[in-house]
Amino acid sequence: MHWNARTILTMGVIAAALGGLFYVATRTEPVAVDLHQVESAPLTVTIDADGQTRIRDIFEVASPITGTARRAPVAVGDLVVQGDTVVARVEPISPSLLDARSRAQAEAAVDEAAAALDVARSDLTRAEEEEAFARMQFDRTQALVERGVTSLTQLETATQQLAVAQAAVAAARSRITMAEGTLERAEAALVGPETGEAQTNDCCVDLLAPADGVVLSVSTISEHPVTAGAPLLTIGDPGDLEIVADLLSSDAVRIGPGTRAIVQRWGGDVDLDAVLTRIEPAAETRVSALGIEEQRVDAIFDLASPPEARAGLGHGFSVFLRIVEWEADAALQVPLGALFRRGEDWAVFVVEDGIARERIIEIGQRGTRMAQVIGGLEAGEAIITHPSDAISDGVPVVDRETL
Repeated sequence: MHWNARTILTMGVIAAALGGLFYVATRTEPVAVDLHQVESAPLTVTIDADGQTRIRDIFEVASPITGTARRAPVAVGDLVVQGDTVVARVEPISPSLLDARSRAQAEAAVDEAAAALDVARSDLTRAEEEEAFARMQFDRTQALVERGVTSLTQLETATQQLAVAQAAVAAARSRITMAEGTLERAEAALVGPETGEAQTNDCCVDLLAPADGVVLSVSTISEHPVTAGAPLLTIGDPGDLEIVADLLSSDAVRIGPGTRAIVQRWGGDVDLDAVLTRIEPAAETRVSALGIEEQRVDAIFDLASPPEARAGLGHGFSVFLRIVEWEADAALQVPLGALFRRGEDWAVFVVEDGIARERIIEIGQRGTRMAQVIGGLEAGEAIITHPSDAISDGVPVVDRETL
């Protein structure tokens, strides 16, 4: 058969078209993926927690007596000086009014006490007379003994009688003192608001500031009745702040005193530094926002940044802490989104010549976004982040950014 050039050319075109259709129908389309280049960089592993500032030493001023607290001489935010600034004034409780029965009983008690005082004075007079007679007898007997007229036995008897008489005088004087006290107490029961002594500027107990600082709170500004021990106001130094963070007990055991923390979201333009001083020895069961019971413990941090770097930060302010559990200046790392489980191991997809290859790796510390790679990868290799179900070992891929 004779083939001319046109026929050959036509058949070639048809064969090329069929071959192209076959390739298109059978070839595997590369999957677009996000790539990340493995590199060595600083890595910090933190425990994130909400915290609250508080003044380290807060002084609470309480009423030492029951009475009436005068209107507060200071207001919240006022500066106070230890031992100089009057922060509260308490007036002792005023006598209460007496009803008819109570007044009659009190007046009868006064009459009874007055009569008892008269009796005690009469007893003293009798005791003094008996003492004088005993002394006269003693002097006479002593003179007779010196002249040898009477015996020493009679002198001893006179001495004893004089001592008894002197003791009776002392007892009578004590009974007078007791009777006078009883009378004063009975008369005091009759004292009421209408008969009390006029109040003076010295009527009240002035309470001075127990420390330098500012007034943090005042229980009640206006005059009001108080009982002994009732709180009146609190004082503290805003420059002496610490931070209290609420941690899971499982997180708290991984850190200790001296652990560094970064303070964020406190309202300033720069982060602050803090250092863990102690963890409370006892945890408490607390309910989370999701309604889950958790064992949580308070961790106390000292602010290491100078006061001028945290201007405006005060008592009870909310902050956010990044507690540094582990950190390294250079660590081979991969995004957490690139990792997936393969049995008990961790694995990633490494891109080699445009083909995804599954590889088992060993990881160490894990941060919030990155994980340390101990083995299985080298710096400069490209891995797939957030691999979809379309990715498997041997699948061709293409970097999404090149499309």
